[in-house]
Amino acid sequence: MRRTLIVALAVLLAGSSSPALAEPEQTGPEQAGPEQTGPPTGGKPIAERFLTQRIDWTPCAEPDLAGLECGDYRTPHDWNAPDDPRSVTIAVSRLRTAGGVTRSLLTNPGGPGAPGRWLPLRFASRQRLLASTEIIGVDVRGTGASTNLTCGNLDWTTIADPRDRSRANTDLLYDAAQLQARACQSRSGDTGRVVTTEQTVRDLDLLRHLLGRPQADWVGYSGGTWIGAYYATFFPKRVGRFVLDSNVDFTAPWKKILNDSFGPGFQRRFEVDYLPWVARHDAHYRLGSTPQEVLRVYEAVRAKVKAEPVALEDGTVVNEILFDLLFAQTQYLKELFPQLTPLLSYLAHALGVVGGAEATGSATASNALAALAARHPDASNATLHAIACNDTPFQGDRRSLARDAERSGARYPFFGYYQPVAPCAFWNRPQIALPTPNGKGVPPVLMVQSERDPATPVEGATRAHRAFAGSRLLTVVNEGDHGLYANGNACVDDVVEAFLVDGAVPKHDLTCAGLPLPEPVTTESAPTLKPGLTFPL
Repeated sequence: MRRTLIVALAVLLAGSSSPALAEPEQTGPEQAGPEQTGPPTGGKPIAERFLTQRIDWTPCAEPDLAGLECGDYRTPHDWNAPDDPRSVTIAVSRLRTAGGVTRSLLTNPGGPGAPGRWLPLRFASRQRLLASTEIIGVDVRGTGASTNLTCGNLDWTTIADPRDRSRANTDLLYDAAQLQARACQSRSGDTGRVVTTEQTVRDLDLLRHLLGRPQADWVGYSGGTWIGAYYATFFPKRVGRFVLDSNVDFTAPWKKILNDSFGPGFQRRFEVDYLPWVARHDAHYRLGSTPQEVLRVYEAVRAKVKAEPVALEDGTVVNEILFDLLFAQTQYLKELFPQLTPLLSYLAHALGVVGGAEATGSATASNALAALAARHPDASNATLHAIACNDTPFQGDRRSLARDAERSGARYPFFGYYQPVAPCAFWNRPQIALPTPNGKGVPPVLMVQSERDPATPVEGATRAHRAFAGSRLLTVVNEGDHGLYANGNACVDDVVEAFLVDGAVPKHDLTCAGLPLPEPVTTESAPTLKPGLTFPL
């Protein structure tokens, strides 16, 4: 997506007390039987050269991975074609302490398609976890330092404003979506057709084998909950302690998750948390003292930058599409509220939408934008489209896409017109039939969810929880952040680590209290952010 953004997920916040837990329930390798310790074939042949390889761990060369060890391994190009001589490279990282490590925790930041080698850094302060567990980061096939996909750097969402529903504009919009599908599939070739969830979970099971673990432990955020649920479905006896945080409805197709759920999820977060927060700090931002006033200013600024895009001090040009994506991204984490709202304040005053001198200077706006608006690699965007379009059938065409957008946008105007995986309507999809995860034969998994998550709404998480046998749901109430474990809520951290470290499975579903919204940023310095979830999940 245009200027696709990297969201911070490593802000540490104050915590709260944890609820009571059940006595530990052992779900780890100590219960593994011969079936669980077998080779990662899932009943499929695999060449000995894949099973006997070793990962050569060396300090990571990239500055943003300092403190981690990096390596890679090779997997079959197509797990369903054992005679294919080609292979795929998977880049991995690990974080481990000097103590005795008895478990390996595989992690995924979401996307789908987000590079994940950085993610172990999120757990660097979790000393109780690190005392017995090495943390593994993975760039899944298609993205990051692994074998890459590409769409030739084409980004269809830069073409047209999805709110403009004129015939000419919607024709342009869906022409661009169709071109995106063709570009992704032609530029990625045969490899694009084997970037799927099934191939990815088989890659991960090979990694489990190479790490010498009879079972895998897992923390997956957002789109990583989909991968975790499907790993459990393909390899139920190799599931150790699985945490699914900020859950997609992994019982639904990607169209429902990425196109149909965004509108209501983002609208709720925007209306319930963001607009009232800006109004409450009117003395600082001068954008209105009620949510309704702030909304009028927001829409007026959007109309202004649509009519005449604005160049900031750093040369970034803000039009209506970048404006939408920035403020949708802002909804993911409360800590982003004070980091991006200065941009809204600056634009509102500079464009004359509100009178008087701006409450915050353009330097704050530019600094925040520079920190957040780094474009993520084309490989991530290409991998997102490959997984979403290959995995599950996409029902619809141009006419139904237009109808869906107009219906959703009318009800949820903040972000309801956007359809991130519209190119799937034009995709030449391989014949794939994924089983629906149901949890049967799987040890209890722990699901973590905030009640106002914008990108993975609680309604979808609840449906997935009810359909996944034996799962426990930890709901964080009065909270809208996306990505909760190891993000400063002590209640969440205590429940999750009791599960990961001790094997303590809650006897029933639990709740934790959310954390308060932050205060405005009062300095002109750029925010300090670390990489995290890629948009859209």
